[in-house]
Amino acid sequence: MNTSRLAFFFLLSSLFAFAQKKKKADLIVTNAKVYTVNNTFEIAEALVVDEGKIVAVGTTKEIEQQFYSNTKISAENQFVYPGFYDAHAHFYGYGMMLQKVNLKATKSFDEVLEKVVAFQEQKQLNFIEGRGWDQNDWENTDFPSREKLDELFPDIPVVLTRIDGHAMLVNGKALELAGITTISTIEGGQIEVKNGKVTGILVDNAMELVKATIPNPSQSIKIQALKEAQAEMFKHGITTINEAGLERETIELIDNLQQKGELDINIYAMVMASKVNIDYYTQLGIYKTDKLNVRSFKFMGDGALGSRGGCLHQPYSDKPKQFGALLSPIREITRMAEQIAASEYQMNTHAIGDSTNTVLLKIYKDVLEGKPNRRWKIEHAQIMREQDFDYFTLGIIPSIQPTHATSDMYWATDRVGEERIKNAYAYKKMLDKAGLIALGTDFPIEEVNPMYTFYAAVARKDLHNYPENGFQMENALTREETLKGMTIWAAYSDFEENEKGSLEVGKWADFTIFSEDLMTMDIEKVPYVLPTQVYIKGKKVK
Repeated sequence: MNTSRLAFFFLLSSLFAFAQKKKKADLIVTNAKVYTVNNTFEIAEALVVDEGKIVAVGTTKEIEQQFYSNTKISAENQFVYPGFYDAHAHFYGYGMMLQKVNLKATKSFDEVLEKVVAFQEQKQLNFIEGRGWDQNDWENTDFPSREKLDELFPDIPVVLTRIDGHAMLVNGKALELAGITTISTIEGGQIEVKNGKVTGILVDNAMELVKATIPNPSQSIKIQALKEAQAEMFKHGITTINEAGLERETIELIDNLQQKGELDINIYAMVMASKVNIDYYTQLGIYKTDKLNVRSFKFMGDGALGSRGGCLHQPYSDKPKQFGALLSPIREITRMAEQIAASEYQMNTHAIGDSTNTVLLKIYKDVLEGKPNRRWKIEHAQIMREQDFDYFTLGIIPSIQPTHATSDMYWATDRVGEERIKNAYAYKKMLDKAGLIALGTDFPIEEVNPMYTFYAAVARKDLHNYPENGFQMENALTREETLKGMTIWAAYSDFEENEKGSLEVGKWADFTIFSEDLMTMDIEKVPYVLPTQVYIKGKKVK
C-alpha cells in the first residue's frame, strides 16, 4: 500500500472512530441564544433532544463535538425560550367558544345583535349561544336588557354570556325554559328585575338555571373544539395550559385524545370543586401521565369586578348598596378546604374582591397548618387589603393575569375608589411576599396571546400605549420576573418544576424559537411577535 493510500485509509479510520464517539440524538438546535431559565438564568447556544427530553445544553462547539443527528436546526442567532405556560385559562371553554357567536370587542349592544343575527343566518340553530360582550366598552355602560332579543328571536332561546363568564343576557324564551320569573331567587346569584319585569340579566349562580337547559354538545363537537383550541395555543408558543375548571367527563376525553396521539398540548387540570368531583378525585388520588396532570380543584369564591360580583368588605364606590357576594357560605368553603387538605390535592380559588381574598387566605392558613409545601393558589387575587398580602409568605401562591389590569384600568377605580385601587392588581407586591408568581391570561376572557401577558406585566399599558407612563407602575414586573412567571414559576405552582419550565438536562423538550429577543427588544413591539417554531417533547408542533 503506497503512502498516499495509507494516509487516506488512516484518515477514514480516524473519522470513523471520531464519529463512533459521538452520541446520536433525535434533534440538535445550534447557533441560538437559549434562555435556559435555570436557577442562575444562564444563556446557552445549543441544546440536544433525545426521546422527547433534553440531554445536553451548551455551546454550539461543545454540542457538535459530542452529538450528531439526522435532524439538526441552525437557529441562525434566533432566540429559544422554554415553552410557555398559561397558568390560568379555559382551554376547553375557548374551544367551545369558537363554536359560538364571538361577541368580544363589540362597541355597542346593537353590534351584539347584528353579530347574533348574522351567526343565526349562517348556522340556523335551535338554541343560540354567544360570549364576549362587555358593556364597559360601550357608550352606554348599563347592562343591556332583553327586549330587542325578544323581538328578533321570539321562539328560539338566546343565551349571551358576558366576557368574564359571571353574567349573561338571555331572552324571554330562555327564561321560560329555565322557569325564571320575577319571584325567582337563588343564593349566590342575582336575577335582575326592573319595572316589574325580568330584564334577562343573570349574575353568577343565577346563570346555572339557564345553563341547565342548554343542549349538550355532541362528542364530535367537543373533539373539534379541543383540536381548534390546541392549534391556537401552538400558534402562540403555549405548550402547557392550567385548565381552570373541568368536569370529569372532559378530563377523560382529553386524556383519551392525548393517549391516542390526537392531542399534544400539556394540560394541568383543575377539577371543578363540586362535592361529587371532590369525593371522586380525592379517593382516586393524583392522576398523571406525560401530558396530563390532575391534582387540583378549582373553587369559585365570588364573581367578577366588571359585573360587581366580586365580594368587597365595603360597598362598591359606584353602587353604594352593593357589596358583591361569596358564592358559597364560609362554613361550606371551610368544609371543602378541609377535605381537600386531607388529600394530596391542591385548592385553587377564584378570588376577586378583598373580602373574598381575606376569607380564603385565612381558611388556607388554618386548614394547611402543619402541612408544608402544598402550593395552594389564589386565582386572580385582584383586590386586596394591605394586611392580607402577608398570607403569601406562607407558601400560598398568587396566580395572576396581567392583562386583567390593563383591561380593567379604565373603570376599576370607579368600582372600588381611589384608596382600594392602590392594592388592586398589585403583582409586584405579591411577588415580593410570595417569592414567585404564576402568570396566565384567563382566556377567553382575555386574548390567548402570551405576548400580551408579557407586555402588560412589564409595561402596564394597553395596545394603544395607554396610559403613557403605565398603570400603577410600582407593581410592574421586570422582564426576567415575567418570563419566570410564564415558565419555571408556573411549573413550580403545578409541582412540575423538575420536568418542565426551564431548558435543562432531564426535562421535557418543550421550547419555542423567536426571531426577536423578548428580553431586550422594544417593549412596545412585544405584543406583535410570534414564535417561528414550537416544540413539545421534541416534536415540532408549529
